Amino acid sequence: MDNTYLGLLVFVVAMVTSAAVFPKALVFSRRHGIVDNPNARKLQRTPVPVFGGIVVYMGILVAGTVLSCFLWSKVMISGFIGMSIMMAIGLWDDVKDISARLRLLIEIGLVLGFIALTGVYVDDFHGLWGIDRLPDAVAIPLSVLAGVGVINAVNLIDGVDGYSSGYGMMACTLFGICFWKVWSPTMVCVTLIVIGALLPFFMHNVFGQKSRMFIGDSGTLMLGMMMTVCCFYALSSTQACYMLDDRNISLMAFTVAVMCIPVFDTLRVMTLRILRGKSPFRPDKTHLHHLFIDMGFSHLGAALFILLINLMVVACWYASWKLGASIDLQFYIVVGLGFMVTFGFYKLMKKQQNGGPLDEEGYPQGTALWHFMRRVGAFSHREKGPIWRLLTKLVDGPLLGAGKGRPSSANPVRGQDVARII
Repeated sequence: MDNTYLGLLVFVVAMVTSAAVFPKALVFSRRHGIVDNPNARKLQRTPVPVFGGIVVYMGILVAGTVLSCFLWSKVMISGFIGMSIMMAIGLWDDVKDISARLRLLIEIGLVLGFIALTGVYVDDFHGLWGIDRLPDAVAIPLSVLAGVGVINAVNLIDGVDGYSSGYGMMACTLFGICFWKVWSPTMVCVTLIVIGALLPFFMHNVFGQKSRMFIGDSGTLMLGMMMTVCCFYALSSTQACYMLDDRNISLMAFTVAVMCIPVFDTLRVMTLRILRGKSPFRPDKTHLHHLFIDMGFSHLGAALFILLINLMVVACWYASWKLGASIDLQFYIVVGLGFMVTFGFYKLMKKQQNGGPLDEEGYPQGTALWHFMRRVGAFSHREKGPIWRLLTKLVDGPLLGAGKGRPSSANPVRGQDVARII
């Protein structure tokens, strides 16, 4: 089969499977109380089903099985195995919290296993600082650090509707373009599968009222593993992406640009936690998406604005390459922008929030810039138009079984019952 048609086929299979599984997962999650309950840190006000990761996983699994009948590679199979393990760990964490240390150890073992099975890891800087191949003594620890970092960075962006799934589709599109440029049909198809599986979930997560569901740790950890596979493939000396070196493209800069917001925002949050004497894994409300919610953005408005910032960083990298910037300069531009749009922007806006004239009770009212961003945020809450209402009606339709079952926080599922239930 022609690779173009194969890519279209697996995309459609992933999308249709995900859409078909969604209503069953929604009802199951409600009936068994697998929900995300509101608390002081979370942004929702009612319990929300949290089985979205299973929906996306089934779409990827079925489409991946179809793909394996035509194209096969160790990277693809090992990536799907790693994705399955991370989905299972995330599902366990969704229904019964597991310790951060145990999850970290599993992630390290999983990344090492992927490296051992495929030989694909960050072992080439592709000309950055004049460095090409790295010795394994440096490359393997660096790859483990990068892989675990990417998995957790993607896991931590699941804070507002449409953010994690929207980011996953955006990142897979960018990586897919890269893999298409070096004619790697298997990896292009893999990215299309992930996009297809995420799309129905994104529609329900953003536009659904009765059918709203979260992707959960099972989904974000699985997605983080797939992003790790894409990063390793792009930066490995054994894969086709090395052909871009001759075009003065900094693959390191490109990869960091695609991962910019999740990586730099996680780095900022964890650094601040450590400086405050807290565990870097202790959850709080200091992520970039929390800042946008404080500025009055809707969930979708916050997600789209952050994704736009990430795309802006990628566009700046692309412009720097087109203008003839060296490989080193491309990397410096991306890293500088990464710090600017996370560390710098967060600190600037918090300073604006706590500045300005004082009210009658002596509290700061915020500066002009803060109130401007508040007005921009308020615009994202404008009355929903006919297209929005139509999409809501479609995703909440009777075929989805959205009215069946009720979210229950009174009798949440117990961790020891997971095996019996699924």
